[in-house]
Amino acid sequence: MTSTLAPTSAVHRVTPEDAARMRALRLEMLADSPLAFLETLAQAAARPHADFRRRIVQASAGGQLAQFVADPGAAGRLIGHAGGTVLPEEPAATVVFAVYITPAHRGRGVLASLVDAVAQWSLSRGRRELMLEVVVGNDRAVRAYERLGFEDTGVRVPHPVIPALQELQMRRRA
Repeated sequence: MTSTLAPTSAVHRVTPEDAARMRALRLEMLADSPLAFLETLAQAAARPHADFRRRIVQASAGGQLAQFVADPGAAGRLIGHAGGTVLPEEPAATVVFAVYITPAHRGRGVLASLVDAVAQWSLSRGRRELMLEVVVGNDRAVRAYERLGFEDTGVRVPHPVIPALQELQMRRRA
């Protein structure tokens, strides 16, 4: 499953060969948007490369976890990421997680291509709904997801790492 972004970029499911570039992107994600993810930059930087590789291998195949990257090719740095997973309490939905686009590539359709890849994977596994959570106050992200058809469900949950923050739940059909 590959979708084209531009002549030199494509979205694809991660492969084990993406591990080093995915680690670099993960560290960028955490430095740029520390409240959006479940670990700190220091925690991620301290993890050995073998841990990143193991996670990428797990996400490269199967129906419970998938990660997709926007890849400029030619061994360039990855420019975006979105993952999908299933929660036991919601087996008919795919949870979209760890969505990130490098700042220089925002507003260029990368987000839509990544979410589309997660949606296609979700449908291929028989799950017809996507769900995600966004920190309340991250209006830029909320607007971007609304443009992709996500709707605020009204559900609010504590941030999993910083309980003083709230996250809003958004859903759409895959």
